[in-house]
Amino acid sequence: MSCLDQDKPLYLKQPSSDSSITHKPAVQPLHGLKLASHAVLEKAQQCGRLKCAKCGRSRMFFCYTCYSLVGVSQQEIPSIKLPVKIDIIKHPNETDGKSTAIHAKILAPDDVNIYTYPCIPDFETDQVVLVFPGPGSVPMQDLVQHLRDSLDCEPSPKRAKTEETQGPTHDAHDPGSAAPNGATASEPRACPLKRVVVIDSTWNQTNKIVTDERLRGLPRVELKSRKTCFWRHQKGKPESYLATIEAIYFFLKDYHEQCLAQEYSGEYDNLLFFYAYLHTLVNSAKTAAGRD
Repeated sequence: MSCLDQDKPLYLKQPSSDSSITHKPAVQPLHGLKLASHAVLEKAQQCGRLKCAKCGRSRMFFCYTCYSLVGVSQQEIPSIKLPVKIDIIKHPNETDGKSTAIHAKILAPDDVNIYTYPCIPDFETDQVVLVFPGPGSVPMQDLVQHLRDSLDCEPSPKRAKTEETQGPTHDAHDPGSAAPNGATASEPRACPLKRVVVIDSTWNQTNKIVTDERLRGLPRVELKSRKTCFWRHQKGKPESYLATIEAIYFFLKDYHEQCLAQEYSGEYDNLLFFYAYLHTLVNSAKTAAGRD
């Protein structure tokens, strides 16, 4: 569970015998994800829980203590390369088995690290952002401008050279040819961001971490336009408070489109590989039990 966790099922289509019950806005964000086949997880589920080879504890799919796969090989699941490093700061009282942070570590092992508070790495504050909602947080489009202002982020050398010799790639007669903020849709924009920090904790546990002097100076970004579909409930919290893996996924998607100015084609969808499968299992169980 995360400080950003909620449990209203807003993304995936749920089976229903009553065709009159529809939630069209709710099914769109995760509908059509480009996910690897879940056949390997279905097979592993049929085998049941197995002992982790490292710690010997009973686990399904992965060991959230050892950050290792169980009953599944690395070659059978997707491996994702991320454009920035992800540092997850986990509250020491957070229940490992309820956290979605492990999904990111398993699926993008070269780019994701998990630290247990008070262990926090040293950050260069002008190249790191903290994903956290609330006062002082800004939407992604404002963060992009902040990064440019702080380090004078320039277009890629290739694009700069092209514009120097041929002029801009778009003009007033072709306003639709440009990607956001003037970059072309085919050429990535250079950007100074190197690391993204995400807190993995229940909401009531976040204050000590987010007010730590090592994090206070980091720019904060809030994913206000996103809504959670996490199945573990924290009552009274806005739907924009996302599960840890949701926050990472949506940040990267927005970063890809708004900061790198590239059309998104599912590059990070497989970060939700385990999440989507487990979401389906949970909601199928609820449906079978006659609950919403």
